[in-house]
Amino acid sequence: MHRITMCLGAAFLIAGCGQQEAEQSSAVDTDAGAEAPLGLGIDTNNFDATVAPQDNFYEYVNGKWLEGTAIPPDKSNYGAFTELEDQAESNQREIIENAAQPYMDGETQPAAEPATAAEAIAQEEQAEAEEEGAADESEADKIGKFYASFVNSAVIEEAGVQPLQDELEKIGNIKTPEDLVAYAGYSQKLGLARPFAFFVNQDAKNSLEYIGYMFQNGLGLPDRDYYSDAGERFTQIRASYLEYIEKLLTLAGVENAAAKAQTIMELETRLAEASWTQIANRDRDKTYNKHTIESANELTPGLDWEAFTEAAGIGDAGEVVISQPSYFEALATAFQEVPVEHWQGYFTFHLLDTYAPYLSEPYVTANFDFRGRTLSGIEENEPRWKRGVQAANAVLGDAIGKLYVEKHFKPEAKERMDEMVANLRQAFEMSIDDLEWMSEETKQEAQAKLAKFTPKIGYPTKWDDYSGLAVVVDELAGNMIRSNAVEYERMIDKLGEPVDREEWFMTPQTVNAYYNSGMNEIVFPAAILQPPFFNVEADDAVNYGAIGAVIGHEFSHGFDDQGSKSDGDGNLRNWWTPADLEEFRERGQGLVDQYDAFSPLEGMNVKGELTLGENIGDLAGLTMAHRAWELSLDGEQAPVIEGFTGDQRFFMGWAQIWRRKYQEDELRKRLLTDPHSPSEFRVNGVLPNMPTFYEAFPVEQGDGMYVPSDERVSIW
Repeated sequence: MHRITMCLGAAFLIAGCGQQEAEQSSAVDTDAGAEAPLGLGIDTNNFDATVAPQDNFYEYVNGKWLEGTAIPPDKSNYGAFTELEDQAESNQREIIENAAQPYMDGETQPAAEPATAAEAIAQEEQAEAEEEGAADESEADKIGKFYASFVNSAVIEEAGVQPLQDELEKIGNIKTPEDLVAYAGYSQKLGLARPFAFFVNQDAKNSLEYIGYMFQNGLGLPDRDYYSDAGERFTQIRASYLEYIEKLLTLAGVENAAAKAQTIMELETRLAEASWTQIANRDRDKTYNKHTIESANELTPGLDWEAFTEAAGIGDAGEVVISQPSYFEALATAFQEVPVEHWQGYFTFHLLDTYAPYLSEPYVTANFDFRGRTLSGIEENEPRWKRGVQAANAVLGDAIGKLYVEKHFKPEAKERMDEMVANLRQAFEMSIDDLEWMSEETKQEAQAKLAKFTPKIGYPTKWDDYSGLAVVVDELAGNMIRSNAVEYERMIDKLGEPVDREEWFMTPQTVNAYYNSGMNEIVFPAAILQPPFFNVEADDAVNYGAIGAVIGHEFSHGFDDQGSKSDGDGNLRNWWTPADLEEFRERGQGLVDQYDAFSPLEGMNVKGELTLGENIGDLAGLTMAHRAWELSLDGEQAPVIEGFTGDQRFFMGWAQIWRRKYQEDELRKRLLTDPHSPSEFRVNGVLPNMPTFYEAFPVEQGDGMYVPSDERVSIW
């Protein structure tokens, strides 16, 4: 299932993070008639006793784990999230391979080339019948057929690049700048990197309606800075990228591959120079630029929006939001000035790059060598079954999710989550009322927004329908192409329809959580509701420090530097008094300054502006979680368990979920592109601002975790 991540206000983490299930310590009550006491919920084997918690809390809680853990060769990073993801992936493998068994008893052979015209017609009719019969297949059949198509390497190797021939011919038929605009529209349904992406989401200023958004896109490197940074490693990466482009073109039989690779690199560099920065793209005011098709044509002469919308299958789009106007002006000029054959090379490469993981081994290897090894430092590709499970999730995510929930989601987890969400909401209500720096007028607006938050826990009430997707057991790349088209149609069909408030933008088997500003909702998929995030056998202190802080984090995204721009109905509207907004921004700037000073790599610091929303989410979320935990005690004293007070266990619960190690290239990429701070600073950057931490682990001036009281940041 292809989730449109641009529509989310903020996610708790980005794909690729992982989670380790901690060994849990639990007390045993020998009295069978008594309720067993809840356990510690902290893996003390990971502690580094040589580090004082007052000097480096992250190292204190996770030091032994960091010292003794190696990043697996098929991963760019490894930590608490990754292990939980691995477990979820293993659970899904069992589900998927059971569904695939009927299609894997005998090895499927490549379809024989038709010897006669009659055979060719028969094969074509069979394919049409399979596609027409897609609605009659069970979802389990589709899951099984898709997975079988992924793991059947003999068929894939035999096919080579043939599955893309029809699409390559379409690119070859581009003759004029007008054709380019039309192809940019058509290519939206292919899922490849194209000069700009079209997606449908709620209108940020009218959350009751859907609208189309145009967003800059089309770079093969992770960020615009990769094209211009003069550093040695970036220079090496650009050279490797040029070689990768040439390699894919050569494999596909494109003539003059080296020369065409150079023109592609020059074209992407031109697009990169016009692209907005990651920080600018976070600004929801600057990126909301509504246009009629007529005014869009005036903005970008040379980019015919009627031709685009027709080719994109969206008909009369009415109004659209052009997120980066200056980029689109530059793109319109490039459509006219850059020779058509250079654009053909560009689209050819990106088609090959997008579908390389689903083609024969030379394409898979070339793709991994650059995108995995060079950009993220991964030493070896994942085994085929893992890649198959991930691809199946991309194509049939909700279908797999149904089966995953039936087998692996515990109803009692939802019950305790409901209770914790209620406590977090109450903690936020109280904290808003107690804010000394905020006026009553703004407090009323904040409370009104908080009251309208919608929590979603575990799994959706309505699942995506895959009846229109034809899955063919010996057509992996074809299955991916058809899936992209089906998901694109699912998206554009929203235009003109009522907003679907039951929709989820993550599957239940995803180890993550998110806040959606348009829906004003917080969402917690089933897979994250496991230790060490959520342990039904653990004491509440550690659960509030872990999943409670995750809940608080998502609540807080509604009140971070960007989420706070929307009201309780999800509309982009300023509900702040000028004085309150200025104070809010000054307090946020304090976090920017703190995080700007963190340097995980020599010569590279955390970008405080880029990570501000997530850092506010962490600080406010953990603060609210602590208050909610205190509310849950109902005036009782928290027990001391294995020598640790409740406050200490609370902060340990937060710290242990963030243990993680990165390959250097992966960390470099994240520092440029990820709105989340590296894991170490999601602990050591947050706790020095919290007075309750100073009380739990007496921190004094001169300690590593000490920040003078007048420099500590408090927002919510």
